[in-house]
Parts: sequence; C-alpha cells; structure tokens
Amino acid sequence: MVRYGIAGFGLHAVRRLMPGFSRSKNCTVTALSRRTMAAARQSAAAYRIPLAFDSVADLCASPEVDAVLVTTPNSCHLSDVLAAVSAGKHVLCEKPMGMNAAECRQMVRAARERKVVFGVAHVFRFNESVLKLRDLLAAGRIGAPVFARCEFSFFAGPNHARTWLHDASLAGAGPIFDIGVHCIDTLRFILQDEVVRVGCTASSDARSGDVESVASLTLEFAKGTIGTVLVSFRAQYRTPLEIVGQTGVLFSENALNVDHPVEVQLRHDGKVVESVTTASINVYTQQVDAFADAIEGRSQFSIPGEDGWRNQEILDATLRSMKSGRIEAVDRVRL
Repeated sequence: MVRYGIAGFGLHAVRRLMPGFSRSKNCTVTALSRRTMAAARQSAAAYRIPLAFDSVADLCASPEVDAVLVTTPNSCHLSDVLAAVSAGKHVLCEKPMGMNAAECRQMVRAARERKVVFGVAHVFRFNESVLKLRDLLAAGRIGAPVFARCEFSFFAGPNHARTWLHDASLAGAGPIFDIGVHCIDTLRFILQDEVVRVGCTASSDARSGDVESVASLTLEFAKGTIGTVLVSFRAQYRTPLEIVGQTGVLFSENALNVDHPVEVQLRHDGKVVESVTTASINVYTQQVDAFADAIEGRSQFSIPGEDGWRNQEILDATLRSMKSGRIEAVDRVRL
C-alpha cells in the first residue's frame, strides 16, 4: 500500500482526488497540508486522514508518507516538489508543472539525483476517449493528420474557489496555464508528435486581473500537423476535440470530460461510420494507482517530469508570442 500526502488540500482534492483514492486498492492518503493548522485539522477530520500539517516541509518529513501529491498554487510547485525530493519522497505534481521551464528543469534534475519517481498529473491521458482517439489515429483510420483542434473552457466567476487563478504571481497565466496545458498535452499525446512553434492571441477583461481570460493558440507540430487550442474562463464547460486527417475525421464533443459518458466518432465523407461511447469516471484512481505501480517497480509512470517540462517550454513560447505578436520557436528539453 502506497501512502500519499496531499500538499495543498483544496477544491481539487475534495472534488477529484479523494473520490479517486476511495476506489484505489493500493493507495491511501495518510497526510495533508493546508495553510493553517485549523483548516488542515478540519479537512483531516472530515476525510479521516490521520495526519494534518500547516507546512509542506513537515508533511514531506513524515515517515508515514511515501509519495507527495502536490496540488498547491502553481507558484509553490518548485519549492514543494524540491521539499519532497529532498526528503526522499516520490512526487506527483499537478499541472502546470511550474511557472517556467527553468523551474521544471530544476525539479527534473533534483528528482534524478535523488532517484525518486517524479511525475505530472496530466490525468486526461487516462481518459478512455483520449486513448480511443490515439488508437484510431495510430491505426491509420483517417490517414495523416492535417489539423488538430482542442478547446477547453469553464466559467471562473467572482466566487470561484480558486481565487488565485487571476493572480499572475501565483498562477503564472490565466486559462493558458490552467487548462491550455491540458489541451497541449492531450494533442501531443494523441498525435505522438512535438510542438516546434507556437503563436498566441489573447485578451483580458475587468475580472481577469493581470492574466488573460481567453486565448487562441496555433501549434506547429514537427511532422506538419497544425493544431489550434482555444481556452477561456468566460464560457460554459466544454471540451471538444477534433483531428482532421487526409481521409477522415475523428471527433468528440466532450473528449476531456470525466463526469459523463463521452462519444468518439469516426467520420468519412461527412458521415459517422463508427461511434464508440467511453467512460472515464475512474481516471483519478487510475492515475494514483499507476504512480504507485511505478514506485513499487512494476512499471514506469507514463507521464514523467520530462513531459511536464516539455509542456512548459510550449507554455513559455506561448507567453512570448502573446507579448511579441510573432510566432515563437519552442525550446528543446535538454536533460
């Protein structure tokens, strides 16, 4: 049984992580941390978690913790990951992995030096819909991919629990970092290709603080596919994904949804020739179980820190493009 400590026990832990852990047969949560001890004890009592801390460093030092799941605001990821690595703990870090690629490089190298398992929680790689799209494309069902489109939006109103989403010093950026990174990673995974150049246009509004509220990204992939990513904090929840190939189209209206069944369509000549309904309600369980398997040596975790670093290089290029108004090259990950 792998014992997890959750650093930054907030909305994500309540809505997604704890239900996932409750279905796991090889993982348990033995500790959590929050900003105050009173809040930490309250959450620990509510979810019957044995240990409560008001310090990530203290959580990481606990002998009752094997792995740390970092879910703190983005600006804290570097210090929290390094604290866990320094304590010899395995680390699964929420996306985006850091505030910039330099931070990601530091995390990856520290984990390698300490020989601990280090992964990034890109949970949608476990979605049945995403895996089905990847398999159909790899099987040549639509020929070579020409265009790839992924959209992600949700409404982050003034009462949203994660108030720090609109603070660049804590979040790094707006929807580009928070949900755009999911779109980028999912397209990389489905296409099995890397982004080499990126362009971005974005806008903000009165509620978005010092970050963008909506953005459009154009991704140039190494094998020639052109991708588009549309993200927003100002629209209803939707996650359509489409791959247009030379001989057909793959489409899913809600590819990145984990709460409801998702339909994946294969279209030829404008007609649906194959349709599969998938369910992904157990992805958070699958993610922590897969990470536990890697810790116990049964397999390698499929989303290592290096992948989070690659995504961050794309995010960095996106922010450069947003400021320059030009297409920007994506720097390579150099280990």
